[in-house]
Parts: sequence; C-alpha cells; structure tokens
Amino acid sequence: MAGLVERALKLSLQALAEGSRRLAYSVILRDQYVDELETEVDRLCLEFLVRHQPVGIHLRLAYATIQINKELERIGDYAESIARQVLAISTAPPNISYERFIELGDLALHMLRDAVQAFLRQDSDLAWSTIAIEERANSLRTTINNELQALSRDNQLSAAALTPLMTVARRLERAADQAKNLCEDVLYLCTGEFIKHKKADGFRVLFLDQSNSSLGQIAEGLGRSLNLPRFVFSSAGRVPQPIHPEAVQFMARKGVDISRQCSKSLEQLPHWENSQVIIALNAQALDGLALRSSKPIVLTWPVQDPIEVVAAGEARNAAFESAYQAIESNLKDLAAAVLDEPQP
Repeated sequence: MAGLVERALKLSLQALAEGSRRLAYSVILRDQYVDELETEVDRLCLEFLVRHQPVGIHLRLAYATIQINKELERIGDYAESIARQVLAISTAPPNISYERFIELGDLALHMLRDAVQAFLRQDSDLAWSTIAIEERANSLRTTINNELQALSRDNQLSAAALTPLMTVARRLERAADQAKNLCEDVLYLCTGEFIKHKKADGFRVLFLDQSNSSLGQIAEGLGRSLNLPRFVFSSAGRVPQPIHPEAVQFMARKGVDISRQCSKSLEQLPHWENSQVIIALNAQALDGLALRSSKPIVLTWPVQDPIEVVAAGEARNAAFESAYQAIESNLKDLAAAVLDEPQP
C-alpha cells in the first residue's frame, strides 16, 4: 500500500511538471487500488483484535497499523487531488517554473519513505528525525504561495491557474504532514506514549471572509501585532484572492507588516476546524460552511470591506481606518473576555 501511494505521489508530481494528462488520469484511475487495500488492512486488523484480544505492544501494533492505514490512504487522496489540479490547468498551462513544487514533493516523498521504514523497523530515532524536517515543508509551501501571488499580481499567472497551483502546494505539504503523523504513530508503537493532539498552548482564532485579500489579512495582522498571550490568529477566504496592495500599504502605515502573509482558503488552512473561535467578517462568509467534528464559537463582525468602497484618496483611507478600528475594538474586547476568564 505504501508503495502504491508513493508511486501515485511521484506520478502526480511528474504529471504537473510535464503537463501530462495521461499521467494525471493514471493516478486518478489507480486510486481505487489504494482504497481497496485500506479496506483489507482494516479488516485484518479488526479480525486480529477480535480473535486474539491483544494487550501491550501487540495492541499498540494493531492500533498504530489502523492509524497508519488511514494516513497512507489520505496521502493517496492527495496525489489524486494533485492529478485533478493538473487536469484543471491543462487547457491553458501556466508558463512558470515548477522547481519549488518538485522540491516540496521530493521532501514529502522522502518523509513518506522514512516514515514507512520507521514503522517496519520500529525505529523511534528515524521517526523523530523525520518529524524534525516537517517544518521545511511548511516553509516551502508558504514560499510557493507567496511566489504564485506575486506572479498573479504582475499578471504573469491567470486567476484560473492560481487556485489549482496553490491547492497542489497545499496537498504536497499535507502529504508531509501525514508522514509526520505516521511517525507519531510509530513513536506510540515503540514507547506507548502519545505525542499527537497534546493540549494546545494557544487560543485559536480564525477570521473568515470572502476573498481573504483585505479584511481577513488586516484582522490577522492586527491580532498578531497585539502580542496577546496564548492567542494564535489565522485568516482564510471562501474564494481566496491575492492580498490587495492597498491593504498592505495601509497596515504598513500602522506599523504592521502583512506583506509576508498569504491568501488562503479553508482547505489550505491546516486543522481550521480546531479553532476555538471563528469570526465571520461578513455574513456571506458563513454560507454553506460545514463544521465537522469540533463545535467552535462562531461570531459575526459585520465590517465594510474598504476594497469594495468606491472612493479614492482620503475617502478610501477613511474606509480602511473605519474597518481597522472596528476590528481592533472587537478584538480587544474578545481578548479581554478570554484572558479574564478563570481557567478550569
């Protein structure tokens, strides 16, 4: 199963680099074999549990195998998704370099191979060393997104190609995340200790709007600039667009640099559903929002997006100032409520 998943990820990366629809179709059609193996491994694990009622390391082996089985299948899904993005841009392939995509993909493949070997050999040292390089994948994805958005702003990359390519970067980074998760399962197998899902030190706040080009970016940058203890801020858009230059310039005048932030969708934001608070900066941002396992507090702060204000000069700046003040006021009140709340 790991071999099929590795091959799928490798071929999807090759399909992207070569613009090959044939390879993309091959990855999509072969994904069913990974799904069939997932079902079979699950069956074998459950049969083992029922027949032998294992304890100790044998029980941990069965549990870790079930978890790893899901993670491998998920990586296969990511490879299929990448192949579908290749098809989406195949009619008008962008004239850009895929060097960083290849670098990120190679890193994910390297992590996957080492994670599987760590499981087969029950090698905790290899698992730890593989986990340690996952941050490189996050950094590479951020770099790719920033470069894609810069190309889009310079009209060197169409809007139709921007979202699929950002999705590809996200899928590759998530493949690395799944390899990291696999290593965490290996550590549980070897030591009996869970290192995943530890209690977070931060209070996660997600700002949600339509485009993540202005309001959400202002709110995220403002939140981070306040240096509030225990708070972690992020933002996303239902249909993300590149960050608007006027938003960057306005925040720079406020002494807040948001030029290194990147526009993203919920799908591109890791574990967004684990946010304790989701703040919609307009009511439309909540349309069709499907909350999964967690039940975050959902708030609406109706703020006029200054980009939508038809004005120029001082009037335009006043619109930005009004939005900034509204977000800052609400944010400070929210933070005060959280920080003053007695902890259980």
